[in-house]
Amino acid sequence: MRLLNEQIPHGVRVFEAGCGTGQETNYLAMDGTRDVIGADLCLNSLKLARTFKQENGISHADFLRMNLFRPPFAAESFDYVISNGVLHHTRQPREAFRSITRLVKPGGFIIMGLYNAFGRLTHDLRRLFFNLSYNHFKFLDPRLSDPRIAPGKRRVWFMDQYRHPCESKHTFGETLNWFHREGVRFISSIPKMRLAEDFTVQEQLFEPTRPGNFFERTIAQWDMLWTPDNEGGFFIMIGQKK
Repeated sequence: MRLLNEQIPHGVRVFEAGCGTGQETNYLAMDGTRDVIGADLCLNSLKLARTFKQENGISHADFLRMNLFRPPFAAESFDYVISNGVLHHTRQPREAFRSITRLVKPGGFIIMGLYNAFGRLTHDLRRLFFNLSYNHFKFLDPRLSDPRIAPGKRRVWFMDQYRHPCESKHTFGETLNWFHREGVRFISSIPKMRLAEDFTVQEQLFEPTRPGNFFERTIAQWDMLWTPDNEGGFFIMIGQKK
């Protein structure tokens, strides 16, 4: 989030598809020059987002309830479109990606976060244990047994990660194909797709990098299984509209 705030320019239009309670939308709008719109299907989440905006005087953020597949905006309306952890909770993630990509201006950027088919395997195994044991063995997930995390947050993590009614998983290669079909050039990813390259706190998110070959991408995805803080097999892709 710090890198996004530092590297997304002033004076641009940003759209967050699936903003939840609006932390990211409000944060990016705090610079006072970007116009940031957050959209979500959940009305209660949007009420929390708008309340925070009003209480903190964030004038450049706005929120609306929206169906991801029928956005109420003209094509090519935004310089940056962000959708983190959203598309894989729809019935048609590929169509959802097409829907939000049409909102990006030529030369603009799309930032998309999905669950990875390789990196999610450990999570899937834990979900199986939880289902078979009627939610016992929660110690298998480090977040659920960490006393430093408040009980409410542990419950939110459990419901989001193990009880979501709709979840799909995707690969680096699959999402690169999505980019290609929608006229989006690959820029960068988190984690990196190339071997021996790590994400750093000085990362230039919007500087073009090479996506690596099939072998490198496969190894990078398997490596997500052994990364302690991999956010449940979550990965981010950044692309630029041609």
